[in-house]
Amino acid sequence: MIEAAAQLAVNAIALGAIYALVALGFVLVIGAVGAVNFGHGELVMLGGMVAVGAATLLPADTALPGLVVLPAVLAVMAVAGLVVAAVAYAPLRRAPPTSVFIATIAVGLIVQHGVTAGIGPEPRRGPPLVDGGVVDIAGIGLSHQQLATIAAAAALILAVHVLLQRTRFGRRLRAAAQDPEMARAIGIPVPITIAVSFALAAALAGAAGLLLSNQYLVTPTDGGMLMLKAYIATVIGGWGRIWGAALGAFAIAVFETLVAAAASYLVAEALLYVGVLAVLAFRPRGLFGEAAGRRA
Repeated sequence: MIEAAAQLAVNAIALGAIYALVALGFVLVIGAVGAVNFGHGELVMLGGMVAVGAATLLPADTALPGLVVLPAVLAVMAVAGLVVAAVAYAPLRRAPPTSVFIATIAVGLIVQHGVTAGIGPEPRRGPPLVDGGVVDIAGIGLSHQQLATIAAAAALILAVHVLLQRTRFGRRLRAAAQDPEMARAIGIPVPITIAVSFALAAALAGAAGLLLSNQYLVTPTDGGMLMLKAYIATVIGGWGRIWGAALGAFAIAVFETLVAAAASYLVAEALLYVGVLAVLAFRPRGLFGEAAGRRA
């Protein structure tokens, strides 16, 4: 009983850490441009597919582990983020936010259908981060894969925190997000910081895709569901609050895991949306209030 509860807790934390990576990237773009990237879920899916492809570059008996593939996925997805910024934002930077999110929907559909046409609609399994063994902690057997997922996601989340809070670039990024006109006036290259925000968001999405792809598989149509989870996490945590969205992501994962274990995944999904409606009814600005100045 205790072992089952511990394993359930580790599963919830691992899933929450992955959802947090998705939500962090989602909110970074909101903060940078004041508009939603509705193609963010497809970037998560694309990251999983890149991981699948990278891990199979060698023969099956020498397949690359996820930890080796991860840097390549981050690099490839950062470039993909720059492409999204150039295609879906840069030409529309003076247009209303609705124009941007329509453009990102189009980009997401292009990615989804491109992947489907290229490799087919079948689910794919990505590489495990580490071997499939079990570690014994206080008599409780915990999966190496789940623990490695938590560790990898935590390292990436910590790296984002250090980048945003402890570096000169992070201060410039936050200044450009809060007041673009003032940032330009003091010499901050706002277009570059926005492009880097898209790149960083896509890299985090790619990492989440890799971490999801082994245990949960990845299919070209996963983007919509992942996008919705990021949106809900942002609503729960307070629109535009990076760490509020991360906490909202963990709340979603814990809720889904516990309810799915007690009932079913379908029940968990239905009750999740009921919970979101309750939050909006009693806390319209989210549990931690809004940080962004506008919504899209």
